[in-house]
Amino acid sequence: MRKPWGYYIEVAGNPLEVGRHVLPVADESLVRSATAAVSTPWTWMKMPAEPEDIEPWLPPGWVLVQDESTHVMATDFAATNPVVPEGYTAVAESRESVVHVRVLDGAGELAAKGQVAVVGEAAVVDQVMTEEAHQRRGLGQFVMRTLADRAVGEGAGFGVLAATDAGRALYETLGWKKASTLTECIYRP
Repeated sequence: MRKPWGYYIEVAGNPLEVGRHVLPVADESLVRSATAAVSTPWTWMKMPAEPEDIEPWLPPGWVLVQDESTHVMATDFAATNPVVPEGYTAVAESRESVVHVRVLDGAGELAAKGQVAVVGEAAVVDQVMTEEAHQRRGLGQFVMRTLADRAVGEGAGFGVLAATDAGRALYETLGWKKASTLTECIYRP
């Protein structure tokens, strides 16, 4: 949902993140407007900036998330027609303009997943993960390449995502580049 300071995304099924404000730029007036509009605990706010630049603008009740560095990354997309690794099957479904990719093991259990939403020429990749027992088998690369192929098919020319330090290593092997630090804040009065 479009807001004067950026976007608001409702998050379902996660009591520790009920919604997310995403600001495209770190500007004091935008940060103050977004925080003033929040009254529900566990609402998050994310923006491309260094945490120390944002902290003085946060009113009481807002805290910085400092557990781990997060990075905004971007890349140009090209179709690669990935092949699912042996012993696994892949399922891709579109729901409410979001493509969800799941990789299942031989027993039908979730091994890896990710999702992508296309907005014009941009695609936002999110929720990419590989279960620990299935790591280092090429599943993360397969998910990322499949998401990129689906996004290209829907008209996207480039992608953006938020990555942890651990995820950043995978994304860099696929040609993604860090564009900025991503600062995250939570309303916890």
